[in-house]
Amino acid sequence: MNMETGPGSLRPGSTRIALLVARFNSMITEQLLEGARRRLLARGLALDDIGVVYVPGAWDLPQAARRIANSKMYDAVIALGCVIRGETAHFDYVAGHASDGLGQVALTAGIPVVFGVLTTDNGEQAMLRANAYGMDRGGEFAQSALDMLSLYASHPEGPEGS
Repeated sequence: MNMETGPGSLRPGSTRIALLVARFNSMITEQLLEGARRRLLARGLALDDIGVVYVPGAWDLPQAARRIANSKMYDAVIALGCVIRGETAHFDYVAGHASDGLGQVALTAGIPVVFGVLTTDNGEQAMLRANAYGMDRGGEFAQSALDMLSLYASHPEGPEGS
């Protein structure tokens, strides 16, 4: 697997990345998806190398990430979601579960798992961060996956996973 992350450096078919996308707050998550996909394509992945899997919401991202990582079909997983603070404790439960769950998957999966969940106070902040032609956090999440793939390739794990 060629892991250099400069423009045009990945060979199509050499790396497969899964984009998990929460449907909840889809106006935001579709922007994250667009930014991530654009960055991966700009770095040399082919459209066929990018799998897109939808889940109901950010709460569902950890279990989907674990399933996708364990499938051995992908070299990295990018979990995209958005949790916007409201007037109830719902934000804390969902954002906390997504963070803790994806963190656990990342530590045990053997492949990079990127936390691409926006946690904002309001929709305006979320749109500003997600805009694929603005702050482009989706593109940044994709770049994080590419950078982690490079690190994994240059620093293989020991025989006992330590």
